[in-house]
Amino acid sequence: MTAHCRLLLGLLAAWSACGLERGLAVAAGEPAPRRNVVLVLSDDHRFDFLGFLPNAPKFLETPHMDRMAAEGAHLANAFVSTSLCSPSRASILTGQYMHRHRVVDNQRPVPEGTVYFPHWLRESGYATAFVGKWHMGHDDDAPQPGFDHWVSFRGQGEYFDPVLNINGRRETIAGYTADVLTDQALQWLQRQRDTAKPFFLYLSHKSVHYPFVPAPRHRGRYDKEPIDYPETMANTEGNYQTQSRWIRDRRYSIHGIDHMETGAFDKDPVPDFDDLFHRYCETLHTLDENLGRVLKYLDESGLSRNTLVLYLGDNGFALGEHGFYDKRDAFEVSIRVPLLAYAPGLIAAGTKVSPMVQNIDLGPTILEACGVAVPATARLDGRSFLPLLLGRQVPWRDHILYEYHWEWNFPATPTNFAIRTDRYKFIFYHGLWDRNGFYDLQTDPWERHNLIDVPAYQEQITALQKQLFDELDASGGLLLPVRRPEGERLDQRKNSR
Repeated sequence: MTAHCRLLLGLLAAWSACGLERGLAVAAGEPAPRRNVVLVLSDDHRFDFLGFLPNAPKFLETPHMDRMAAEGAHLANAFVSTSLCSPSRASILTGQYMHRHRVVDNQRPVPEGTVYFPHWLRESGYATAFVGKWHMGHDDDAPQPGFDHWVSFRGQGEYFDPVLNINGRRETIAGYTADVLTDQALQWLQRQRDTAKPFFLYLSHKSVHYPFVPAPRHRGRYDKEPIDYPETMANTEGNYQTQSRWIRDRRYSIHGIDHMETGAFDKDPVPDFDDLFHRYCETLHTLDENLGRVLKYLDESGLSRNTLVLYLGDNGFALGEHGFYDKRDAFEVSIRVPLLAYAPGLIAAGTKVSPMVQNIDLGPTILEACGVAVPATARLDGRSFLPLLLGRQVPWRDHILYEYHWEWNFPATPTNFAIRTDRYKFIFYHGLWDRNGFYDLQTDPWERHNLIDVPAYQEQITALQKQLFDELDASGGLLLPVRRPEGERLDQRKNSR
């Protein structure tokens, strides 16, 4: 073999080992283009409602999410650090826990001086765009720092004919909102195709937020499909014998099954459960269709060869579990989210990531994928899971923390602090006279049996409680903010029947 051939093979080996990961040289003296990133966020998409998963409803169709998992990676144990829209979105953008970024509910504006990770991408030469639901600061739709291009709406927005703030000018655009937002995102991507700048696009959907409204073309698609009700939905002694009292009480709150399942005289605006369930699935199907439009454009334009696409939900959502619908609590269906990654040539097809990752890890992961260093002065709680996407064995966390602060607007759910390992979960409920929670997720994945009073677990419970409070205390997580009441209070509670 000639020296020239040996040199060429060496360059190819180096490119295979590290060039794909970091956008380094593809040939001597010829740098590879910096990797683009498209982050697609949905609202209230629970972790197990993906068509390829065995526990998903058999009729649910999510072909484009299924494709991302088949041709990329499925992060099977993805969690949020707070299961509520604004705090979760702030954690994604800052890489911080709620107690650090201080966006604790859906009412308050983001604290002044908050820095989002797209700011560092922009400083390093990236074109950045935000399209969709912002929701931090409730009715604020004004362009935010860190983004060159801005498309958003006030608050939760509407499912039809949204009023969009496009770079400071408001415009009503006719159509179904998920379709409209995808149109806006594709228009921006088309403009980036012929520029030299790498780009970051954050497409943040309203779907599938309650009240669930699918596109008219999909409404009624699943009306005749049977629903497999969760075992913990039943109002039985077996389901509540060991649980905290507030859990059964919440059945009768605005976020409970026994609040909606009432007679016509109640004038309750919440639909019956079957309708709620079917509309949720149809709205998710419409969302998947729009995700497919983005993937199709990236593939057909050739951009996907150098683009990392990430899809995730901002929090989970109960659909009957424990008698709930909604999120906020520390149960699995509330804190777990779908997370998918697609990057041809970078992520091997069919990759499954089992270690626990959180929404606070998104920013560090994207920054590493783009070759942008985190400033030394930044205080990030998350870490990059890019090595996991690339199949590397690296030291990783063995537990996650969760926090949620009681809201005056929705008082049925107490303050939650939780620590979750691969097998066990301890939940501390602050500010009420009730029992805490301890669950063995291996033997009881749906958290039906609270083991908090079982003598055999007391040493383990004590250790987890100490670890939880030690870590929160060390990072300022025990300084609970007390907020002035603001907004509508939905505190209706039906009587048990």
